[in-house]
Amino acid sequence: MQKDPKTILKKYWGFDNFKPSQEKIISAVLAQKDVLALLPTGGGKSLCFQIPALAQEGICIVVSPLIALIKNQVDTLKAKGIKAIALTGGISQDDLVDLLDNCLYGNYKFLYLSPERLQQDIIKDRIQQMNVNLIAIDEAHCISQWGNDFRPAYLNCAILKDLAPNTPIIALTATATPQVADDIIENLNFKNYHTEKTSFARDNITFLVKFYEDKNYQLKEILSATSQSSIVYVRTRKSTIELAKFLDQQNIRATFYHGGLTKKEKDSRLDNWLSDTMQVMVATNAFGMGIDKPDVGTVVHFQIPDSIENYFQEAGRAGRNGAPANAILLTNKADENHVKSQFLGGLPTIDFLKQLYKKLNNYFQISFGEIRLDTYALNFNSFCDTYKLNPFLTYNGLRMLDQNSVLALSESFSKKTSIQFIASKNQVFDYIETYSKSAEIIQTILRTYGGIFEYDTKINTWSIAKKVNVPESTITRTLLQLEKDKIITYKAQNSDIEIVFLVPREDDSTIHLFAKKVHLLTEQKTRNIEAMLAYVKNDSICRSTYLLRYFGEEKKPCGTCDICLKKAPIDGTIIELAKEAILAQLKTSAMTSRILIKNILYKEEIILKALQELLEDEIIVMNETNEYKIPVQ
Repeated sequence: MQKDPKTILKKYWGFDNFKPSQEKIISAVLAQKDVLALLPTGGGKSLCFQIPALAQEGICIVVSPLIALIKNQVDTLKAKGIKAIALTGGISQDDLVDLLDNCLYGNYKFLYLSPERLQQDIIKDRIQQMNVNLIAIDEAHCISQWGNDFRPAYLNCAILKDLAPNTPIIALTATATPQVADDIIENLNFKNYHTEKTSFARDNITFLVKFYEDKNYQLKEILSATSQSSIVYVRTRKSTIELAKFLDQQNIRATFYHGGLTKKEKDSRLDNWLSDTMQVMVATNAFGMGIDKPDVGTVVHFQIPDSIENYFQEAGRAGRNGAPANAILLTNKADENHVKSQFLGGLPTIDFLKQLYKKLNNYFQISFGEIRLDTYALNFNSFCDTYKLNPFLTYNGLRMLDQNSVLALSESFSKKTSIQFIASKNQVFDYIETYSKSAEIIQTILRTYGGIFEYDTKINTWSIAKKVNVPESTITRTLLQLEKDKIITYKAQNSDIEIVFLVPREDDSTIHLFAKKVHLLTEQKTRNIEAMLAYVKNDSICRSTYLLRYFGEEKKPCGTCDICLKKAPIDGTIIELAKEAILAQLKTSAMTSRILIKNILYKEEIILKALQELLEDEIIVMNETNEYKIPVQ
């Protein structure tokens, strides 16, 4: 017998009414229709499958892409007294059987799993035996090859239609373009379905793009002006550490978060931020999904993201309580080249994939037409060095071969050795004088890795060996001795790749089978970057209007973004006078924008505009300490 959804909502969540879109979605699911739910970040997507699952007999299968997201939702359900199970990594075969038995006989309401789990026969077999009342595909844009976070494993979700043929499916996402939405419907084989789209508009968020050469200073100014909880997104783990340390030095309470932290470290940092012990979380995009902190007042992107989808989702973590909030993107002239280099420079071409595949086969002496199902261990750095391959490109190439079932690839090789100096700097210098044989290795590590005295830092032993011109084994022995002498902490991790070749060697023919797909994905990645850069460079269309138009919506100008508030164009004559004043200052010495603004009697926006034009015309340049100078002729 079906229970009343509003009674369930009140009992477990304490709300009296649903949002209009939630009510429509839940009604469609309970009417046994497939549903595509397009709701903004903070729109209450999880209730749209949790409520109808609780209203019916049986169990709900939830497919989700991130372990952190799965854990968060399962912990939340358990805290409410709702029985839920998560199939995450590290579960033994015996434990897996016990958990699946609980789903069959233990009156559990939710089974959360990753899409990769759907490849396991035991899981497919047990799902067929379960009384499945609903299938929920969270972050459903991952199923679309046009989606920015496309994950081939998500295509396995379609098998759930066969395993539970009479069960409705609900697919949920906050970042779907019309093309992605169509792809989700097609890939999940929706027939009798309902699409519910709530406007992605977040009227309480002011979107701003600010151009500054000295972004550190501007970040300090932004965060010093508010006491509200904030998130700062960066692209690299190293940047999270360095920027958090910088903010802390400016008396801004900041911590950092990235995928390389231990579970204990992640939980501790998250708790400090959620409890407002720390005002600012500096993080990679590993942070945020599934974390519901309603009072985030500011989200800053310190570098340009790789797509509007990711930017919009991350910016949407501001103001989830409906209060006014800011989403600020800080950028400068160098950022465009950086984003292109990082996200487009690492995309393998068909020719590179052919070259990589041949070299792998030759390396392991696999002949044409032969298939061996052995597991091969490969030292990644040594392989790249032997064939003079770009490691970043090679890594992405191997992943692409894995995604297209040419080979099966372990991910253990992405882990690296990590160390932290626990002796003081003076003690390290004394040690170098006493043990001179270790001196060059220690000095190379110190020059290469910043923050190694403050934090556990991942290092590349192969790279260090190449710099010092010694075997990698010598580096390992030295690190072991440094640990023994209590100079460092040392965590050694296997950096080998494990590869299983899945198809006979056919060289170019093997790659040709998915060449068109690779080409299309590369084109899509390129379009994503170009769309993001166009948003950054846009100087005429309201920020909110621009973003919503990307997702197929029309919206009136917000009246609060930097475009809407843009003042009348600055008179060109004044700009030229400001340029002359700037050049006169720079003839004496190199200066930062802050010093120039202090020394020159023009408004800040006039000086910044003049600096931008002088840079574009290559009349001035930036040095390594973010100072402007006149180049030597």
